[in-house]
Amino acid sequence: MLKLYFSPQSCALASHIALEEAGADYQAVRVDLANGEQRQSDYLKINPKGRVPALVTDRGILTETPAILFYVAQTHPKVQLAALDDPFEIGRLQAFISYLCSTVHVAHAHRIRGYRWADDEASFADMRRKVPQTVGECFQLIEREMFTGPWVMGERFSIADPYLYTLTTWLESDGIDPSRFPKIADHRQRMSARPAVAKILSAHG
Repeated sequence: MLKLYFSPQSCALASHIALEEAGADYQAVRVDLANGEQRQSDYLKINPKGRVPALVTDRGILTETPAILFYVAQTHPKVQLAALDDPFEIGRLQAFISYLCSTVHVAHAHRIRGYRWADDEASFADMRRKVPQTVGECFQLIEREMFTGPWVMGERFSIADPYLYTLTTWLESDGIDPSRFPKIADHRQRMSARPAVAKILSAHG
């Protein structure tokens, strides 16, 4: 059985949804980030980075959302969460997920984790002020150029959809009105209506 370590309102939501959509045999273990459980020795043995998600498999432990999402898709091919037989489509999927991970998520993190990039408290405040602009520009690009519709990659639901959905749930806290992005707002609404998503949101509280 797989074991997913997650925390509510974190990027682990994407992996959790993907596992549920795949019908995977897994156990979910909550990590209390607010109380620093991720920095305790027991958890650091699982993920030395001190972050979530982490996925324990029969061959070892995977970390990082893109790696876990592709692992889920590849180990559950019948569900077709990725076009595994089409190198170009896999490339498109990787490009989208990489953008979410390396750019959108990082832009969001400047609001709450400025200490990763600076030491001066004034710098943290400056980063927070910039987030509505930087994150908003990311979503403008996704809405205009990268989102195919009705799902991220087109007609077929994929591992990119839980990841995009997860990041869109942070828009309001980043000071951004989701209605600025009609396609993305529609995507978030349709994701919320999926039974697997509703089940996982309940688990995340």
